[in-house]
Amino acid sequence: MGADETPPYPGGKNHHFKQINRENMHTIEIFFWISTAIIFYTYIGYGILLYLAVRIRRIFLKPVEEQTIRQEDLPKITLMIPAYNEKECVAAKMANTETLDYPPNLLEVIWVTDGSDDGTPGEVEKYKGVKLMHHEERRGKIAAMNRAMEEVKSPIVVFSDANTTLSRSALLRIGKKFSDPLVGCVSGEKRIVNKEKDVAAGAGEGIYWKYESALKRMDAELNTAVGAAGELFAVRTELYRAVEPDTILDDFIISLRIAMQGYKIAYDPEAYAIESASLSVKEELKRKIRIAAGGIQSILRLAPLLNIFRYGLLSFQYISHRVLRWTLTPLLLPIILIFNTLLSTTSIFYLGILALQILFYLAAVAGSILENYKIKVKGLFIPYYFLMMHWAVYRGFLRFLSREQTVLWERAKRSQTAF
Repeated sequence: MGADETPPYPGGKNHHFKQINRENMHTIEIFFWISTAIIFYTYIGYGILLYLAVRIRRIFLKPVEEQTIRQEDLPKITLMIPAYNEKECVAAKMANTETLDYPPNLLEVIWVTDGSDDGTPGEVEKYKGVKLMHHEERRGKIAAMNRAMEEVKSPIVVFSDANTTLSRSALLRIGKKFSDPLVGCVSGEKRIVNKEKDVAAGAGEGIYWKYESALKRMDAELNTAVGAAGELFAVRTELYRAVEPDTILDDFIISLRIAMQGYKIAYDPEAYAIESASLSVKEELKRKIRIAAGGIQSILRLAPLLNIFRYGLLSFQYISHRVLRWTLTPLLLPIILIFNTLLSTTSIFYLGILALQILFYLAAVAGSILENYKIKVKGLFIPYYFLMMHWAVYRGFLRFLSREQTVLWERAKRSQTAF
């Protein structure tokens, strides 16, 4: 080496490796904050953005006052109740239906009981004026709905689960929403009733649905709701398109395909369906895994909706509210823990963030243990439920890839009846 040449590794090889290490840490730090920002946006940031957007919209556009609709102007409605082996729910569901505030001459009730072998069809037949559609073969809920829709003559059809209680004014409020010609679908609100407050599934599920309901209200006010609640939703009959028989989340696919036609999904929190909480986190996990598998299927089948240049605000809402939750965000949770662990060696700041993450996971573990003993500590159930939902996403994704998720109904056991 000549006198004028500089060493290839100033300060020696150790300096070079330290330089590489600093560069790697800088890259890890960037990805850590990007990942954290995505997670924050998915669960909190989007809600904040929605709130601000709705507030700004109200400044420039006054909310449309609900119009008074004369009884003679209300649309005819078909209340469709798909049911599989729901014999114990028939009497209570019919009692609830008879109390609904809607003109009897404008309401037809249809029960679709395909595959039921517990006596459900016989229970339904006891009620005069109720149409029963029964098929011996069990092919799944959506196949039953597709078959029944061929018989619907009313301009509006309302779908409701057999094990839910509808609010007295639910049908009336839904009927009024359709006075707006731009409304193609109306979603009611799902409410969780939980008398056993020490059940983790009830605590977590109830809080989750309250937050979800708030997002749906703001989504609908800004532009359109992103999907409908299967417990109670309605569509214009003419807009209904038969859905693939292996569809897992029928309510989601049906409602968003209507939105893709240029119509709005309205949301009315006072048109609600009451459902009891899952009996346990184990039962809730079964339901969440099915939803997660259905979420991946839905993203593939609604692929055109990812094109924000075509669907604009609807695509933005869809990606922010649904797609991130079912795809990227769950994957980032373990990644930020790994990145944070590496960064914790560089400063006390990152060590503190790591400590908070570890405390959160320990709280979830404690919530899991206490749930088994039915001990009431809601603050621990929330992180437990949060992590359970994300574990369900992983399980659901694998189940979808392996094609193990069946379209046949798999009811989660509930803590008590909703009636």
